[in-house]
Amino acid sequence: MRLASRILQLQLVVVTLTLMVAFVLFVQFNRHRLDIQYGNHALDIARVVAASPTVLGNISRYDQTSLTRSPALVDELAAGPLQAVSSRVGQRTHVLFVVIANSHGIRLAHPVRDQLGLRVSTDPTKVLAGHEEVLHQSGTLGRSIVGKVPVLEPGSEKVLGMVSVGISTKAFDEQFSRNLRVLAPLGGAALLIGVAGSVALARRWRGLTLGLRPAEMAELVRTQAAVLHGIGEGMLATDKAGKVTFVNDEACRLLEIGNELGRRIDAIGLTPRVLEVFTAADATPTLATVGQRIVVVSARRVSREGRELGTVLVVRDRTDVESLTRQLDAVRVMSTALRAQRHEFANRLHLLNGLLHTGHLEEGMRYLEELLGAGPLGSAVPGIDSIRDTHLQAFLAAKAAAAREAGVTLKIGENTWVSGRLELPVDVTTVVGNLLDNAIDAARVSGASADTPKEVEVELLQENSTLHVTVADSGDGVAPDFVEQLFTEGTTTKPDSGIPGGRGIGLALSRQISRALGGDLWLSSPGNPAAKPEAGAGLRGAEFIARLPGVMAEEAQWVAQT
Repeated sequence: MRLASRILQLQLVVVTLTLMVAFVLFVQFNRHRLDIQYGNHALDIARVVAASPTVLGNISRYDQTSLTRSPALVDELAAGPLQAVSSRVGQRTHVLFVVIANSHGIRLAHPVRDQLGLRVSTDPTKVLAGHEEVLHQSGTLGRSIVGKVPVLEPGSEKVLGMVSVGISTKAFDEQFSRNLRVLAPLGGAALLIGVAGSVALARRWRGLTLGLRPAEMAELVRTQAAVLHGIGEGMLATDKAGKVTFVNDEACRLLEIGNELGRRIDAIGLTPRVLEVFTAADATPTLATVGQRIVVVSARRVSREGRELGTVLVVRDRTDVESLTRQLDAVRVMSTALRAQRHEFANRLHLLNGLLHTGHLEEGMRYLEELLGAGPLGSAVPGIDSIRDTHLQAFLAAKAAAAREAGVTLKIGENTWVSGRLELPVDVTTVVGNLLDNAIDAARVSGASADTPKEVEVELLQENSTLHVTVADSGDGVAPDFVEQLFTEGTTTKPDSGIPGGRGIGLALSRQISRALGGDLWLSSPGNPAAKPEAGAGLRGAEFIARLPGVMAEEAQWVAQT
């Protein structure tokens, strides 16, 4: 049986039971209300009779301890004032009976003559004790609702007798039946409305569940949980209103979000880059940074039978791949630099060999001393001796070799001084490498004249454990309309290289790394390409400054370790 059919049956049962319970409660409430209404009416009539001067003035005449019933007594009571009051009140109020009795429960007034002088048929103890009472009883005149009131002597609490007023339950039952006849059509209408609502709800459920049976839905949920939580990719899904309906553990880890469902996609903590990809529902893989992690995200809308169901975001971790790519790039740059140095030193050795074979020993010795004094790194990048860390020396030498191949000169700033050792070489080389790559590329493609040198200057200054980095180039600078977007993921002025995920990730990643360390990365000058280079003046292109706290071991610590 389909879920919609089960829902219909359940709704019909619930509606029917609800109406039955409501009907029973209404009957009980209505009957109780009528009981109270008729009982109060009987008490009111009895109070009026008990306060009548005629009753108060004549009831005590028949208060003997033992009142012997006789024909003469019956005739006296039947023609007496008490019977007259009783009959007159009964006729005017249309009640079943009005009975007056003395303090011993002997009837002094009754609608039936033969009952005069006899004891009342129900226990009068409570009323003769001075308390009013309402009850259902079966007396000589049939079933009735009776209100009983004591007759009190004026000015005292002495009980002289009692007045009982009975209202026939026939009138009560007729009133109750009229109420039920009004209720029955209302109950039928409510049942029809409930049935119609159940049918409409069943159709709605059939549409929401896509016609699936409960067993099929349960199996689908189990399969979805097993697959989506078991794959190595992050999955996040929303409905067409943009509320999260599913997120697996991998997506929580990669996107650094919680697993709460039902929240809007723009309120769960996604980065602007990831949220932009999701909103666009672009299936093209796009690179994004989340914290210290590089991910590839793509999104697409999902529909079934022409109806849109929502959007799915797929997240893949590229941190290890990007790290490996950067390490391979560094190895490639280093190998290029070593190959260039090998050719350079081969030429030097040929010259030294020629000097020695021709007998020019003194010139050969001087040349050899120059080679030993300068060293390969010193000759490659002047001023690199002010950097004592071998990682930075090798890295900058490799970057200088790569810059020379691009026709750009890499210079070490005159204020450079790094006396400590790198504690976080990967973070530092990532930030410095991205800045140098952008600067070399900007200087290489500069539109300056041929007589203007293409240069990049890097300056590194250690302050305790903090490394300050400044990178400037001789390029055309940063366009004023692009300054605000410079550190936004996915934005770049470079042409599309066909790299999966796109470009525009280097500066954004470098700034995130800097801020994660407690520092920052910013553009200190966008550059002035129209300025003419002057002696002693800085480069005319863009200038970036990075502050990287905690990445250096201080000089005293390094000396102690070495």
